Amino acid sequence: MATIAYCVKCKKKQTMLDEKEITMKGKGGTKRRAMTGTCPVCGTKMFRIMGKA
Repeated sequence: MATIAYCVKCKKKQTMLDEKEITMKGKGGTKRRAMTGTCPVCGTKMFRIMGKA
């Protein structure tokens, strides 16, 4: 699954490597989904917030 996220260090959108879906606490006790991975160019950790779980 190729997830595209914004890399803060490169300042452009990149395809994440080693992506994993995680669950975060949301407002009001709801759960929020997010994807985390690394940038293929610079190796910085990338993060993308998805919809509610």
